Amino acid sequence: MPTIQQVKQRFGIIGNSQAINEAIEVAIQVAPTDVTVLVQGENGSGKDVFSRIIHQFSKRKHHRFIAINCGAIPEGTLDSELFGHERGAFTSAYESRKGYFEEVEGGTIFLDEIGEMPMATQARLLRLLENGEYLRVGSSKVRTANVRVIAATNKNLIEMIRQGKFREDLYFRLNTITILVPPLREREDDKELLFQYFSLEFSDKYRREPLELDKEALTLLDQYRWPGNIRELRNLVEKLTVLVKGNIVTNDILRSNLLVQESYLPAVVGSNRNQSRNHREPEVNVELLYKLIFDLQHEVKELKQLIYMSLKRSNTPTTTPLSHPVSYDVEHASSNFPVQVSRPLYPTVSEQHYSTHPEEPTIIEPEHHHTNAQVIEESLSIEDKEKELIIKALQKHKNNRKKAARELGISERTLYRKIKSFGINM
Repeated sequence: MPTIQQVKQRFGIIGNSQAINEAIEVAIQVAPTDVTVLVQGENGSGKDVFSRIIHQFSKRKHHRFIAINCGAIPEGTLDSELFGHERGAFTSAYESRKGYFEEVEGGTIFLDEIGEMPMATQARLLRLLENGEYLRVGSSKVRTANVRVIAATNKNLIEMIRQGKFREDLYFRLNTITILVPPLREREDDKELLFQYFSLEFSDKYRREPLELDKEALTLLDQYRWPGNIRELRNLVEKLTVLVKGNIVTNDILRSNLLVQESYLPAVVGSNRNQSRNHREPEVNVELLYKLIFDLQHEVKELKQLIYMSLKRSNTPTTTPLSHPVSYDVEHASSNFPVQVSRPLYPTVSEQHYSTHPEEPTIIEPEHHHTNAQVIEESLSIEDKEKELIIKALQKHKNNRKKAARELGISERTLYRKIKSFGINM
């Protein structure tokens, strides 16, 4: 049996991360057998390479190997493409035709994007996997096939089964052996090695010096989530090789050429390899949080008006003292007594810690109406506090919006919108 290093050299696999080594090791172990294999991984992670590894080190290596993308063939013709058809089976069937399973007899067929296969075709495939039998479209003659099947998908087949889009019996038949191909973001130091490899490849192709990343660009390369995986990295290196003047790639150059501009923060990925790689931890959407805060401002203003009207109508303090903090519901706010909210319902940008939880605001009885109204104005003025913080951040960084946005923890686009909204003169 070949070693992992020999397989890497033969198939051009770059990287030394534990995840990729484990996937190669499983492929080497199952290759000599005829067991059905399911390869799972994201788009662009290199699933097709593992199908070729299995075929080349199997007993079928001297027979044909065919790779079929199930998502690229129209649903109405997939049965005909895989299993063949008889003359007159449908309108354009002017003559009989062999399917891929018949053409690849004795060899290996790789069914990529198996999750895109229609339910009717799944039933035909299940029969072939179970007893090696199939029917051509429009024929009643049972045929047999001696073919090894390797399937691949980037989808969560378990979830598709729950939705009724994938057959449970086919999943268990395909899932005899599963190879998990890791996404690029989980391959530790492999990203730099792959960048150097592609840089050498395209420098030779375009006859120029290989690209080099400076220190900050290397950090960004590691932090970026690479949603397109190896395919995206390869295309990026080719693009930079053609466009960059000189051979040094800076942080700004790399950032401006990334496919997803907001995707360079570290990914939150579960460390348990037994979990499906299609499930990731939820990410914090800063823009959405700020939208919620700004929407809350309107509710706070309505609450302030309600309190003000209550104070205006009341000439004496309430006779029902509040002996302890009470949870307050804006929708059921009562105007029978004046109240004071001790702090905003949600923290502003400047607030980092509270003595109590922000989701548990308290209400206390005021001692004097006039002083109470003044306190309310100060404690609920989120807008003024936010404007003040933005001005301070801009002054601190000498009107550099990029640095100010970073200091405030918001995007530069959001900062620009706030500056315009508040009418801040820079």
